[in-house]
Amino acid sequence: MSVVISLRERALRFLSRREYSRSELSRKLTPYTETPESLASLLDDLSERHFLSDARYAKMRVKSRAQRYGNLRLSHELRVRGIGDELISESLAGTDDETARACRILQRKFGDLAASCPEERARRARFLMRRGFSGETIRKMTRCDFESD
Repeated sequence: MSVVISLRERALRFLSRREYSRSELSRKLTPYTETPESLASLLDDLSERHFLSDARYAKMRVKSRAQRYGNLRLSHELRVRGIGDELISESLAGTDDETARACRILQRKFGDLAASCPEERARRARFLMRRGFSGETIRKMTRCDFESD
């Protein structure tokens, strides 16, 4: 005996596990839809009932990943998941300063902030680049005299 799961039930199961952006949920549900119109109306209904919210998703995503990554990476991740530039800006505005986050990450990874040689400064700069920090933040964190700022 096969169990047929409705599209709404499938969407609610996904949403009960974690937040999704509209684009992300649409992509997950597309293989199970009969028509694109039915999927669009379901997503509209879920948005009206506040089960699905791109703003809430963006804030949650930034909050959970901001302690490890820079603004460039966070904005890229949100853009890939279908979040608009305005919501991305609002979500990133709610985080603490990128320089402060970079400082905490460097202290956690390397212990001290002072890099004694150019090779070590380059190593730390590459680490911050991989984490998605801006060039300005990387320059501040790898300068020898950043503590005087």
